[in-house]
Amino acid sequence: MTQRIRMTATGFDTPLVVEEAPWPATGPVPSSPEHVVVAVEACGVCHRDLIDRSGRFPYLSLPVTPGHEAAGRVVAVGEDVKDFAVGDRVATLHRNACGACEVCLRGDTCYCSTAAWVFGLIADGGYADHVEGPESAFYRVPDTLDAGSAATLHCTFGTSWRSLVTVGQVQAGESVLVTGANGGVGLAGVQIAARAGARVTAVVRRPGFEDALQRAGAARVVVDPDVKFHRTLHGFDLAYECVGAATFAASLRCVKQGGRLVVVGNIEDARVPLNLGQLIVFGQRIIGPGGATRRDMAALLAAHAERPFDFPETLTLPLAEAEAAHTRLRQGGLVGRMVLKP
Repeated sequence: MTQRIRMTATGFDTPLVVEEAPWPATGPVPSSPEHVVVAVEACGVCHRDLIDRSGRFPYLSLPVTPGHEAAGRVVAVGEDVKDFAVGDRVATLHRNACGACEVCLRGDTCYCSTAAWVFGLIADGGYADHVEGPESAFYRVPDTLDAGSAATLHCTFGTSWRSLVTVGQVQAGESVLVTGANGGVGLAGVQIAARAGARVTAVVRRPGFEDALQRAGAARVVVDPDVKFHRTLHGFDLAYECVGAATFAASLRCVKQGGRLVVVGNIEDARVPLNLGQLIVFGQRIIGPGGATRRDMAALLAAHAERPFDFPETLTLPLAEAEAAHTRLRQGGLVGRMVLKP
C-alpha cells in the first residue's frame, strides 16, 4: 500500500485526509522524462505549511499533498534525467528551475521566473511515502545525515545560510539580531551567525528557550512577549527577521545606520508599516533572500562536514498524524522542527 496526506480545502475546519491505495503493478514510474521519484524517509512540518493551508497563496492547487521538506532515496528516474540515479539520496528544494535562463546560468536558480514546480502548493509534496518532481527540484544529501536532518536541512539551515551568508554577507565581529529564534529557521540562523563570528542576540516570545539558544551560540537571549525589544536593543549590523509583520518594525528600528535587515518570516497575513524617510536617511537595506540553491546547499554541507551543526527535532510523528502536527505547530513554542515519517 502507498500512503499520502491530502489537503482538500483551505482553512483548519476541514481536516487533512489520509489516503491509502495499492501500488500499481508497474511500481513508481515518473510522469515526465525529466522527473525522479523519491521514496520519502522523512518530511519536515514548516510554518509555510500552515500558510499554505490557510489559503494565503492564490495559486494553491487543490487537492494537494502538503510538504516541501522531504528527503529520501531515488527509486525511479525519467529517461532525460542526468543528475541522479536510482539509489541516490536526495532532498527537496522549494521548487525547480529551468537551468537555461540568465539567473540559472549564474547559479541563482531561486530567481528563475519560468519554472513553477512548487512542492505543497502547485505540485504534490512530501507528506507521503513517495514524492515526484523535476530533477532540478532536488539536491544531493550525504548518507551521514539522519532522515529528519536531511529533510529539514534546506528550509531551516539552507534558508539561514542564504539569508546570512550569501545575501546578508555576515562578517566576524558584527552584531546580529534574530527574531523567532526558537523556531527551526531562527535556531539555524543563530548557529550560522555565531559560527561566522558574529555577536548574536536572540529574541523569543516565551521563556524556556534560553539554554538551547545559548548552546546554539547566542550571546544574549531576550524574552519579549509584547514586542518591545526595540526600546532596549539598538545598533545592530544585521537583523534576521524570522517572524514577519508582528516584529518587522521593531527589528528595523534595531538596525543601525547603513545596516541591513533580511526578511524570511511571513507568519501573519498583515501589511507592515515602513518609514521611507528612515530608509533614505539611515541608508538601511531590506533584503528578501529567495530560497537556498544547490550552490548554497553545497557550501552549507561543506561547513557542516568541517564542523557539524546541531539539527534539533522537536517531535517525530507518523505520517498519518499530520493533522496533529499542524495543531501542535499552531500552538507555537516549539524548538527546532517537527518531522513526519512514513
